[in-house]
Amino acid sequence: MFRLTREVRFAVNLSTRPEEQFGHKPTNSFAGYPSLNGLGLFLAIRVTLRGDLDPSSQYLMNIKEVDDFVRDDLPQAIRMIQHGTRSPARLLGLFESVLCDAWRERLDSVALVLSPFLVLSSHSSERPMLRLSQRFEFSASHRLHNPALSDDENRRCFGKCNNPHGHGHNYEVQVTLRGEPDANGLLVSVPAFERVVAETVIDRFDHKHLNTEIPEFHDLIPSVENIARVIYRLLKPKFEAERATLASVTVWETPKTWCEYSE
Repeated sequence: MFRLTREVRFAVNLSTRPEEQFGHKPTNSFAGYPSLNGLGLFLAIRVTLRGDLDPSSQYLMNIKEVDDFVRDDLPQAIRMIQHGTRSPARLLGLFESVLCDAWRERLDSVALVLSPFLVLSSHSSERPMLRLSQRFEFSASHRLHNPALSDDENRRCFGKCNNPHGHGHNYEVQVTLRGEPDANGLLVSVPAFERVVAETVIDRFDHKHLNTEIPEFHDLIPSVENIARVIYRLLKPKFEAERATLASVTVWETPKTWCEYSE
């Protein structure tokens, strides 16, 4: 099955009426429409559709159709924000309801991008629950080495990553929670969410040698897969008493290599 995602970016110019922000056709679709013309909000909607390709076009869906559907609702969404709506869940629900009516069988998920690092999403298989994803970072060094293998076997298996003195990465970590939103339209308080992740993981892992300074890796190879699993298991009990539970942890070792773990 194919999954196609289209991101539609837009600005909320707080001092301008919605109808005045759509007075011309888009001139920079990469940067979003309507354009940000001063201080305001910059948001995005990600629409993921699933299914098979159209035999004629070889498209899963013409992305212009996605743009048109989302943009039809932008004036109402901007008006909601300007009139004081502060619930991301309500805003996400506006777009989801229209898209679901149009593509109920093909709509996989809809996500509201609140910042480059914070995303609220709804997945068709999980409604009415939502997902909240936040990104973090830490720098650490590690060595990939299996003591059960010979030195030659380790070098063949891990290559440069078996350097006896280790090597470092600037890791990115995405922590995703799942649950039903509160009155403010989020699953948890974001500052509280950030504190839990910082105290449980980031403060412990940052600028450390994972093999020697983090007990969880004394007998475990700190591959990106195992780092994601260890972080997941450290965080899971921290959210068991909350309205939102831990859904997954994704760790980027480099921009080209990452692993997601869930249970």
